[in-house]
Amino acid sequence: MIYELLYPLSQKFGWASVLNVLRYTPFRAIMSVITAMLISFILAPWFIRKLQGKQIKQVIREEGPKSHFSKAGTPTMGGALILLSCLVPTILWADVRNVFVLLTAFVTAGYGLIGYLDDRLKIEGKNTQGLAGRYKILGQIVVGGIALGFLFYGQEGLPQEWIDIRYRLSVPFMAFGKYPISLPPWLYVTFALFVVIGTSNAVNLTDGLDGLAIGPVMISAGTYLLWAYVAGSVLFGRPLAEYLDIAGTPAMAELAVFAAGVIGAGMGFLWYNTYPAQVFMGDVGSLALGGGLGMLAILTKTELLSVILGGVFVTEALSVITQVASYKLFGKRVFLMAPIHHHFEQKGWPEPRIIVRFWMISLLLALVAISSLKLR
Repeated sequence: MIYELLYPLSQKFGWASVLNVLRYTPFRAIMSVITAMLISFILAPWFIRKLQGKQIKQVIREEGPKSHFSKAGTPTMGGALILLSCLVPTILWADVRNVFVLLTAFVTAGYGLIGYLDDRLKIEGKNTQGLAGRYKILGQIVVGGIALGFLFYGQEGLPQEWIDIRYRLSVPFMAFGKYPISLPPWLYVTFALFVVIGTSNAVNLTDGLDGLAIGPVMISAGTYLLWAYVAGSVLFGRPLAEYLDIAGTPAMAELAVFAAGVIGAGMGFLWYNTYPAQVFMGDVGSLALGGGLGMLAILTKTELLSVILGGVFVTEALSVITQVASYKLFGKRVFLMAPIHHHFEQKGWPEPRIIVRFWMISLLLALVAISSLKLR
């Protein structure tokens, strides 16, 4: 909004030439981070008090680690503040006519609404069941399907460079072409929907310790910020994407502003969510942030690379799938408790140790992902 309202003035009036800085994506990304942090820092104390006053408190699973029982009563649904802190700066500093930004914000907000319903039902029912799994998945399919349907079948507002490659899959670290795999439209849309829903639920499963999920979320968002900016930038008259042999279009650069908002909102939230947490994210935050990361992967054509970048999330999801499958098929558990962060808790690891080590692994995986820009 600020970009839309003020940047045109720099072209019309000499006194407004300073506003020319708004055309630079890095500046607006920095402002997005700062704005998101300020919103979070300023509103968080009031928001936490409101949650406490309305008795919006975390319900602890009886079958979960015993050490978590002491967390009962901690305010939850702090993810609503993350959403506000992320989406407002995006609206203020990004080009709101950019289809990529609009669709990413739409999925993030839509998944946040699904998470809100889930959290609300848990609190009102005073149990950990919440919204039935089939309805949660159905909601994710509908929201994601609307966005991806427009993205993969629409024309209006989409860059021609994107339309030309939208059904082609990029393989990281491979030197035999940018898009070696071409899929039928229906199959690519199905695959893309799986990526968005899978990422959303994987982040949700990771959100089990104080600050555990938000750290890798910010690291992933930072990686996408860099990737989107590079993929949408031009250096000395030549697109950087062409030089690096990656998918790219100028429209991708605007996603950096959204990713910056996620980082700023995450930093502000972590101030209050770090161990011992004063507020929990809840599904309203984890489902939304995961959906947003999934959309960033789709729009930057890094779907397969996201398996590496989001390795912590993938591992958490696979640990649950493995545990359930093993118990149903063989009557045995592979882990002491799933998701895997609870396994380490049961082995006696202190919670802060698990959190920091998972952050370190996430940072390492982000560096590996970034290296694929040149390593082939």
